[in-house]
Amino acid sequence: MPSRAYRGRFAPSPTGPLHRGSLVTALASWLDARAQEGVWLIRMEDLDGPRCVPGAAEDILATLAAFGFTSDEPVVWQSRRHDAYDKALAALTASGLIYPCGCTRREIADSLTRVHARHSTLAYPGTCRAGLHGKPARAWRLRVPDGTPAVIRFEDRWQGAQVQDLAKEVGDFVLKRADGQWAYQLAVVVDDAESGITDIVRGADLLDSTARQIYLQRCLDVPAPRYLHVPLVVASDGEKLSKQNGAQPLTVATPEARLGELRWAARHLGLPQGLDDLTTVESFLAAAVGAWRATRLSPASKRPA
Repeated sequence: MPSRAYRGRFAPSPTGPLHRGSLVTALASWLDARAQEGVWLIRMEDLDGPRCVPGAAEDILATLAAFGFTSDEPVVWQSRRHDAYDKALAALTASGLIYPCGCTRREIADSLTRVHARHSTLAYPGTCRAGLHGKPARAWRLRVPDGTPAVIRFEDRWQGAQVQDLAKEVGDFVLKRADGQWAYQLAVVVDDAESGITDIVRGADLLDSTARQIYLQRCLDVPAPRYLHVPLVVASDGEKLSKQNGAQPLTVATPEARLGELRWAARHLGLPQGLDDLTTVESFLAAAVGAWRATRLSPASKRPA
């Protein structure tokens, strides 16, 4: 049985079939867990109902299973966890950290002296901190501190030392919209804490969200996991490979096809080319675990059993 000291996860959104960008993250997170004799979980991030494609979640789970990636515990579905998010929001509200915001994106942009985009979110200048002044609430925001407490520093296991000033670069950020939609930042922090996640391995596009999540972990008094953000797979236009820019579904019809996809993902992760000589998925994954342990784990990073 794997040690429970290490607990990792892969958290796809069911907006379509998995593609090579998804496989890189799935493989990296699975290898990191197996290399440290840990638990590997799957969480389906299906909160955004309008964007979820019927049948996509089941297809994702079947595709992962075809590569040998199955969750060590029952799959977590975010769409079934609204009560947990409500509880966390209530705790933050009781602490005086949450306030309603009535600003539109246009109003935020017009009020900024310097527009700064962060993950499709404009840096918020704190307009509604002093009240709505007759405007209806459009969102609920988490108040971030000013000065030194707003500066979040952490060491990413792939990208190195990171620092972000939440007050200057992000501002008070949304945890819930007026339509009831939960923000990614709150859901992921609550879910990771409840699942006891110790290590998060994900794509570098989410590196920018990490400081917000660490601050939110502090506000909720839950442990901060370690982070590893793998390099993104990009499309021909230089943008992150996604279903929106033509990413093709993974080829899983035959063992040879699955092995070819795994070889491609391993090369993207910088694993040794000698893995290409292996002729079965099972032997490839076994060797890849050893290669990940040798190239990505230092003695200081290994957790005790």
